[in-house]
Amino acid sequence: MEFFVQSVSADLPSRYTPSTRLRVFAGLILTMIMAALDQSIVSTALPTVVSDLGGLAHMSWVVTAFMLTSTIATPLYGKLSDMFGRRPLLGFSIGAFLLASLLCGVAQSMWQLILFRGFQGIGAGGLMTLSQTVIGDMVTPQQRGRYQGLFTGAFAVSSVTGPFLGGVLTSALSWRWVFLVNLPVGLLAFTLIMLSLPSGGAEKRPRIDYLGAGLLAIATAGFLLLFNSLGTALSWTSPLTLLLLTGSTVVFLLFLWQERRAPEPLVSLGLLRIADFSVCVAATGIMSFAMMGSMIFLPLYYQLVLGETPATSGLMMLPQVGTMMISSILGGYVSSRTQRYELLLVIGVGIEFLALALIALCARHGAPAFSFLLSLGCLGVGMGIGMPNATVIIQNSVPGNMLGIATAMMAFIRSLGGSLGVALSGGVMALMLRNSLNALPEKIDVPTFLENGMAAIQTLSPALHDQVKAAYKTSISASLTVSSSFMFLAFMLIVGLMARKKLNPGNDQTA
Repeated sequence: MEFFVQSVSADLPSRYTPSTRLRVFAGLILTMIMAALDQSIVSTALPTVVSDLGGLAHMSWVVTAFMLTSTIATPLYGKLSDMFGRRPLLGFSIGAFLLASLLCGVAQSMWQLILFRGFQGIGAGGLMTLSQTVIGDMVTPQQRGRYQGLFTGAFAVSSVTGPFLGGVLTSALSWRWVFLVNLPVGLLAFTLIMLSLPSGGAEKRPRIDYLGAGLLAIATAGFLLLFNSLGTALSWTSPLTLLLLTGSTVVFLLFLWQERRAPEPLVSLGLLRIADFSVCVAATGIMSFAMMGSMIFLPLYYQLVLGETPATSGLMMLPQVGTMMISSILGGYVSSRTQRYELLLVIGVGIEFLALALIALCARHGAPAFSFLLSLGCLGVGMGIGMPNATVIIQNSVPGNMLGIATAMMAFIRSLGGSLGVALSGGVMALMLRNSLNALPEKIDVPTFLENGMAAIQTLSPALHDQVKAAYKTSISASLTVSSSFMFLAFMLIVGLMARKKLNPGNDQTA
């Protein structure tokens, strides 16, 4: 860490001493680790939570409530931090997250836990966004790649540690410690940041776009509820589905109209006229769409098709995390030295596309586990190179006084893209699986079978078991193919941006 601090000391304002920067960066990394852990640690404990509190039918809302409020809060943090400074918003974000973690840890019913998780999402919406924004504030544009690479590596390690730590805490202590473990980490991060990060200036008479915030919250809630319910609570063609889609679209269009006329818009639509910003934000959302759509269902393939245990299927994700951690740190160093952010982004996204295409092919043809491990290693390399450089391009393309809202817009689109990716890939898998099961020579009760999952598979005869396994192989490989297709779209967007800049080197900033 000290190497990174000293390497840019000459380029920063004199008020940031090396020790101050070290404390701030340590606090920011702890904040990122806490946010990344929370995304993966809770899912491990959910079966135990249900056994203790009951409410199996509402279990998915523990995740959905958190995702809903955090996605809505993300752009608000970006705009408000540009108006009031980073420190008070980051302090509020960490404080709200810790208070909600404490409440989750003492929840006495499933509905209490769902309510407290929604409150926790309000705090979580600012953790990653504001951490990345502060990095953009404190280091020069030339050095942002190195720091964003370091943060990506910390995120990767935390993501893979989460399920393991969640299992250990749940088994050795209680599921409540999955939430309570945030308290010491968060308090240390809060102390380091509040004591070391300058307060920054605030507008004398800030004007907040309350109407825009309300419209965005309603539209985002509608879209997330719609796409997270498709194929389960809602059918694709039901009147309620069409009503929710139409209503959310109308409210979103009203939000855009409000942002055009508001004196201080929540989202600056003018940023979309910057080619680097608009293309990279769109590509980031599509990349998240593809990654979430594939990573959610790959462990399911390992268990249902390859016959691996849940523990082994989790360990099979390690090649991706390991290579991502290494490539993000090395890639950040290379990008800071070469300043070739677009080229490195093209290389990273290209590797991601090839890796996802290989994973889809392996799934379709029933390749052995070793093939998946190699493909996941390649995927981690691409993610480690691509993700930090996308963030750097976005931050370097906007004025300094709009850094917060630009980073928040990227995080918002990334979160929304991930949610839509899970929904679409899950819908494709569910549709093909249902059709395949209905076409089996030996009829089974498909709704009951899908509800019971792996427990129902164990009761099948050997012949029917093989047929069901083949149905899962076909349906999951189809969802992986959808994900790789969207990653190719992101790749072509970045290639198009790079080609345009070569053809028009003097006109890079306007669309």
